[in-house]
Amino acid sequence: MTYTTILLEKGDGVATLVLNRPDRLNAINQTMLREIDWALDEVEADPDIRAVVVTGAGSAFSSGFDLKEQMEKRPSGVAQWRALLRNDFDPVIRFWRLSKPTIAAVNGHCLAGACELALACDITVASEKAVFGEPELKFGAGIVVMILPWIVGPKIAKEIILTGEDRIPADRALQIGMVNRVVPADRLLEEAQRTARHIAAIDPNLVRQTKRAINRAFEIMGMGEALEAALDIDLQIEGEGSPDKQEFMEIARARGLRAAIAWRDGRFPGGSGQ
Repeated sequence: MTYTTILLEKGDGVATLVLNRPDRLNAINQTMLREIDWALDEVEADPDIRAVVVTGAGSAFSSGFDLKEQMEKRPSGVAQWRALLRNDFDPVIRFWRLSKPTIAAVNGHCLAGACELALACDITVASEKAVFGEPELKFGAGIVVMILPWIVGPKIAKEIILTGEDRIPADRALQIGMVNRVVPADRLLEEAQRTARHIAAIDPNLVRQTKRAINRAFEIMGMGEALEAALDIDLQIEGEGSPDKQEFMEIARARGLRAAIAWRDGRFPGGSGQ
């Protein structure tokens, strides 16, 4: 299959999925979401692939869901947002649910929906230059995949999400459990693929069943139901439309996203958004 927004490379039992819109900091648009879904279908069906690495082309992992696309399409009302949010949610959570282990190799910025994608992976390796964050509430949006509380606990998750923190450095992400380890930027992909090849050498049925057992523990605790409930709440937020989001989008349409982000951050003490 030919992809336009991602790259899919295979070798040594490992598939490497590259988010490939470097001119837009690999912003995740609807085409990319479809292609991620297709690529994971391909990976799931290929018996020679035993692990998956996902990374970003260029200087960033991804800036998150594509606000420019949303700005141009102007979705409104619950009906339009229901389909859009489901299309956002399903490919991201597939990295958690895939029968084969998934490893995120995070270079540069990893924000919003992209942060959720990295958290949904079984293992996350970050470069020293990685920066994480969930800025959605600062511009009137909700959280599509509310996985952060399951990774870092409620206290830290509330602080990050409710303040819209979007400058979490790699060492802090390691400290609070968002990532497994931090490596030099020039060794990031090598380290992630080395881990993937190590797992690929183990009996694939054993790996699959053990991942299933670990995930099942979270399902028993109600993770799946909680994520769906959070998605329903996000549907209410986006369907009703926050005044902050409307103002942000109007500024973005009139003067560009850079101006909208400056307006967003300028509303907070010190102008930093935190």
